[in-house]
Amino acid sequence: MRPLTDALPKPLLTVGGMPLIDYHLQALAAAGISDTVVNVAWQKRRLIDHLEQCDTAGMRLHISDEGDSALETGGGVYRALGLLGTEPFWLVNGDVWAEVDFALPALAAGRLAHLLLVPNPEHNPAGDFSLQAGSVVNRGANMLTYSGIALLHPDLFAGCSDGKFPLAPLLRRAADAGQVSGELLPGAWCDVGTPERLAELDQQLNDQAAASRSS
Repeated sequence: MRPLTDALPKPLLTVGGMPLIDYHLQALAAAGISDTVVNVAWQKRRLIDHLEQCDTAGMRLHISDEGDSALETGGGVYRALGLLGTEPFWLVNGDVWAEVDFALPALAAGRLAHLLLVPNPEHNPAGDFSLQAGSVVNRGANMLTYSGIALLHPDLFAGCSDGKFPLAPLLRRAADAGQVSGELLPGAWCDVGTPERLAELDQQLNDQAAASRSS
């Protein structure tokens, strides 16, 4: 995302006149979630300053500091477990935009994760997982892409240690053990992984807002 992220963390990139993270915080608050943990690393002071000024409708924000270098998704979540507690929690990547209802479903017995999946975008044509009768498997027909949004149980991280590591191997191991469920994300979604995709989403949201005002 450079040069856009040279002095700005990805969650503060703006689309439709609002930082990406604000869309997630508003959706979480609307679902009645009262506590949210935000991981910070690159340009952390700017993100913390923004969060301190956010109107989060009474939702309490907690900061998990990853240090000077990001710990990747797995390591970042592991370090935040002390703030997240012992119950399942939503994980939302800071560089995606999505229309999501975060009303918290219960993880079925024996499940350690529930993934929201999307049709494969152009930048990930092979997909990540397959969805078979509500279960996520690593290979199969009709591969789909992991949206970066999931409901996770802390036990998914059993045996891990503090440090930098990805989330994907944990999900794949749990999927092989039949411990991951999933569903298609019903709303719109975008991985804003490049300046071009960010600009396209911004234009789309601005056009929608303009059409709504004129109707």
